Amino acid sequence: MTTTVASTPSLKIALVTGGSRGLGRASALQLARQGFDVLLTFRSQAAEAAEVVAQIEALGRRALALPLDMGSTAGFAAFADQVQTALSQHFGRSDFDALVNNAGAGTHAPLAETTEAQFDQMFNIHLKGVLFLTQRLLPLLADGGRILNVSSGLARFTFPGYGAYAAMKGGIEVMTRYLAKELAPRGITVNVVAPGAVETDFGGGAVRDNAQLNAAIAGQTTLGRVGQPDDIGAAVAMLLSPGSGWITGQRIEVSGGMVL
Repeated sequence: MTTTVASTPSLKIALVTGGSRGLGRASALQLARQGFDVLLTFRSQAAEAAEVVAQIEALGRRALALPLDMGSTAGFAAFADQVQTALSQHFGRSDFDALVNNAGAGTHAPLAETTEAQFDQMFNIHLKGVLFLTQRLLPLLADGGRILNVSSGLARFTFPGYGAYAAMKGGIEVMTRYLAKELAPRGITVNVVAPGAVETDFGGGAVRDNAQLNAAIAGQTTLGRVGQPDDIGAAVAMLLSPGSGWITGQRIEVSGGMVL
């Protein structure tokens, strides 16, 4: 990816996984607007990632996109090495300030019909991948830094067909509390943001593109509409802002009050 080499050290750097589209893209852009430089990852959409980098640079911040497959822990050591090199060469730093574990994939099947392959995919990306990527990156995360894991409103309320996905997000919420406790001596806060239904291409874009489904969800949402990516991106930026430093081990649902 084309980027600008830093001439002076960055003040704040966030690493956002899955930052080339959807909620990750919105989060990366909102963080840039709040003064963060951004390292973002993509799995296969290099052109989309390059576009996000260009948009961040147009905001006057530095950015770089790196490939990452969250479902394959075998690549995490090499990825951490790439991050270390990128921090030095492109941002003039040896560490970064915030990790947003956002990258994900969806599956839709009743638990009685969920295949082992579907379950393994959800586990590898959403639970195993998040733990071991975080573990690899901890030496590069600054003391006093932030970790924000992305869960889902589906860990609280239930819609048939999302059981395997939601179970992994439930695991992420428990893991977050443990990480918050264990990383507290370094001054690192760890929290969860749990989006409700959002109009993105996630899960084939059904919430965005199916008018009947969109209206049904809006009818179950206290604020009367389906979420937009920037609703989540703004919450991510808020939770990584200086004023949120006394929040840790918490689950913050950003759903407009779905199924209250």
